[in-house]
Amino acid sequence: MSDWTRYLDAAIEAARAAEQVIRHYYSIDVEVMRKADASPVTVADIEAEREIKRVLSAAWPEHGFYGEELGRDDGEHDFLWLIDPIDGTKSFVRGYPFFSTQIALMYRGELVVGVSNAPLFGDGELACAAQGAGATLNGGAIAVSEIGDLSEASLSLGNTARLAASPAWGATGELIGRVSRIRGYGDFYHYHLLAAGRIDAVIESDLNILDIAALTVIVREAGGDVTTLGGAGIDLDTTSLLATNGRLRGAVSAYLTGWSD
Repeated sequence: MSDWTRYLDAAIEAARAAEQVIRHYYSIDVEVMRKADASPVTVADIEAEREIKRVLSAAWPEHGFYGEELGRDDGEHDFLWLIDPIDGTKSFVRGYPFFSTQIALMYRGELVVGVSNAPLFGDGELACAAQGAGATLNGGAIAVSEIGDLSEASLSLGNTARLAASPAWGATGELIGRVSRIRGYGDFYHYHLLAAGRIDAVIESDLNILDIAALTVIVREAGGDVTTLGGAGIDLDTTSLLATNGRLRGAVSAYLTGWSD
């Protein structure tokens, strides 16, 4: 298949439907429950995921779903929707808008569509992409930077607990000393910045595929590249990420040779 835009259009519609749920609950106090891993979940997370599934399953009832809150459908599916209705629930419950809805489509193991919607961040940020169609941010085409030298690069670190405890941490510290500036934007935001050419590389070690599936498509379609920290491809078992503008791939990955995926 080559035209993924109709799936992208549906994913955007689903993200907007979830946005209405999120906006409603953001303005009121909601009960915070704890999942088995002690992470928080609210009625907003659950209802937003249901809205996303409602929109997408109405169009393609034969597709599979793997959601943060409602789990994964049984059986094998050529088309699998990956959903995190509120990536950043901790931010949501504490009342600051550093969270997003993540929706991606995987076809036979390959990520082909991605939507990342942060409705309450500033005036709202909607980044999206479909394989072969480029990436946009709030409707405008975006592209990664042309920075090719570490001394001019901006690097953002996200979750790094496992990286910090690994043999690769010392070399990562050396990398931090080589770049122009170091930031820690986190969550959706540093990937939006990378895809839009405003920073140049992102490193994270503690995540899951639902956090970054959509963002992977967006960064790639903006001209960047995305792998695990060890250089492997992105799949359902991915737990670390190195995303760059492409030009910095070799220079950054050289400092991560001590990392084991």
